[in-house]
Amino acid sequence: MFLELVASNATSSATSPISYTSEDLVTNLLVFIMATFLGVELIRHVTRLLHTPLMALTNAISSVSMIAALIVLSETTDPTLLILAAVGVALASTNIISGFILVERIVRLFKRAPDRKPAKPQEAPAK
Repeated sequence: MFLELVASNATSSATSPISYTSEDLVTNLLVFIMATFLGVELIRHVTRLLHTPLMALTNAISSVSMIAALIVLSETTDPTLLILAAVGVALASTNIISGFILVERIVRLFKRAPDRKPAKPQEAPAK
């Protein structure tokens, strides 16, 4: 029964073009705004020790957003969706590039320089 339903939906969607209504756009924008506020609040309350792994994870999520926006760009003809997808690609690429630059910089802070010797403990002055 389920396979027949999936097969009938696949054949009907293949013959008819995908159409979006204004209700779909409003729903998607509402989900986007709620996710934005939730993300800001979550990141605001993260301790400083977790910021580097969190930034690396954010880069991975941005790459998924980039691929999704590129798929939307390739499949839609609606000008509103084209503009939103182009903005999504621009923002995701900015986040990916700057995130990798910042993570590299933070990792470099924790690496010891090759010419730097470990500090010797100070000896107490003789009495």
